[in-house]
Order: sequence, then C-alpha cells, then structure tokens
Amino acid sequence: MRIGLAVGEVRGPASLDDVVQQVRDAAGGFSTAWISQALGLDALTALAVAGREVGGIELGSAVIPVPQRHPLALASQALTVQAATGNRLSLGIGAGIAAMTAGMYGLPADRPAQRTREYLQVISPLLRGEAVDFAGETLRAVGAVQQPPPLPSLTPAAPQVLVAALGPAMLRVAGELADGVVTWMTGPRTLAEHIVPSAQKAAAQARRSAPRVVAGLAVCVTDDADEVRTRFGAQFAMAGQVPEYRAMLDREGVTSPAELLITGSEAEVARAITRLASTGITDLMLAPFGTPEEQNRTTASLGA
Repeated sequence: MRIGLAVGEVRGPASLDDVVQQVRDAAGGFSTAWISQALGLDALTALAVAGREVGGIELGSAVIPVPQRHPLALASQALTVQAATGNRLSLGIGAGIAAMTAGMYGLPADRPAQRTREYLQVISPLLRGEAVDFAGETLRAVGAVQQPPPLPSLTPAAPQVLVAALGPAMLRVAGELADGVVTWMTGPRTLAEHIVPSAQKAAAQARRSAPRVVAGLAVCVTDDADEVRTRFGAQFAMAGQVPEYRAMLDREGVTSPAELLITGSEAEVARAITRLASTGITDLMLAPFGTPEEQNRTTASLGA
C-alpha cells in the first residue's frame, strides 16, 4: 500500500504558496500528493504550478467534479498538467455531489453512473490523443486534443483516470472503464467488504487489470484524541448528511464522519494504518487535520 498526502483546501484555507509547500513536504517521504477541487483554487492549475516547483512525487486530483467541465476541456487541462509535470498526473474525476451540481450550477444530477460511463468513453481516448465522435444519452463530443510535448526526453503519456465511486453502479463503471477508484470518508470494513471486491469484480469481468483503489481519510497525531475528534465532527458534520457519504457511514456502522478520523498517538495511528493496509486498497490518501502545529506534527510522524 502506497501512502500519499492530501494537500490544499481539504486541510483548511490554503493559498497557492501553501499548496506548493504542502507538496514539497509530501515529496519528503510520501508517494503521492492529492488535491481536490473545492471552491477556491483550481485543482489542476495548482498541480501544474506545484509540479513545476517540486519534482519526484506523483500528483493526483481526488477529485475533479466533471458536470461543469466538458471532456474536451478537461482533457486539455489534464494533458497540460501532464506536460508541465513530466507525466506525473493521475486524474481523479467524479460525478459531483448532487446537491452542489444541481443547486450551485443548475446542472442535471440524475443518472450519475450513466453520465460517468459516457464521460469516461470520451475522455479516455482524448487523453490518449485520439479523436472522438460520440453521441450518448447525456453527452455529445466531437474532436480531439493535441497532446502537448512534456519535459525534454519524455514522450507524451496519458494520465491514469480514477473515478470517485462509492455505490454499486458507480463501482461497476469505474472497474469497467477506469484505472481505479477514489473514496473519501469510507471506513476499513466498507473498503474491505464492498469497495475493493466490487471494483475488482467489475474490472475482471471487463478483462481489465486489477484497479487501483485510493482511500482518503483524515488523520491527526495528537495527545488528546477526544478533543480532536470533537473538532473534526463539528467541522465535517454536514458531510455526514450528504446521501453519498451517509450510505457509506451506514455500511460501516458509524453515525458520523468523526468516527472515521484516524487519530491518537503515533502508535495508535500506525495501528490504524496497518489495519487499512489489510483491506486490499492500493493507496492511502491521508489528509492531516487540525491546527498548523497539529498538521506539522502529523506529517512529520507519518513521514518517519
């Protein structure tokens, strides 16, 4: 199991300089730096900037909601990041939280699995430099994106495509058409009994390689786990009401996101990570939580 760090706004308000520094910290001992698209910085632009500043680490989006980004536009963005960073991008995408897709953007949020299936049928060939002429039930796309040349001595390469997938239908789509799955706030039992086997079964039926499974969870190394858990529960309380996440909390048998926070002493956090390694996931994406001092302690402890 590879361990990476989440960077950017999932850890609190972050400037572009903050993201670059967080990626630099991650490059000191972690496999990957992951960023999600929130309401501030553009995630892919931030990765391009950070990737030019910091070498030697894989960069991933976890994830970019795609309803407001046509695949021709997103493919162009992703290939630009791939060129800027020397083929180090893993592109995580998702259907988006339905309440935000409809409420903020006024876009349809029905049939997320079908929309994701069609999106993957378009963006995957585009990332390989192929032309598309696609007319589906939810998406129309005609054209191609020229692959920008990467850094000297490298040839263009398509980034891996990962899909935010929690429910059975989305896991089938991801296993059949993508390179892997990304989860957030999904516990070890649900990962082992639902996420990993469902994605692997779908990939096997489609005669694809075993998928990458990237599990995202928050973490805080602390001497007062109860106090940290209370703070985390208050900050992420609304996430527990989102239907997509609520279903995973119910599967895990917990009542709130705070129960999934990895927290405690260095030894307690290490034991929790060891348990996660036994679930079959390929990657663990850890988002340090708390004050800057708490996050620094957590990052240093995890790196050690």
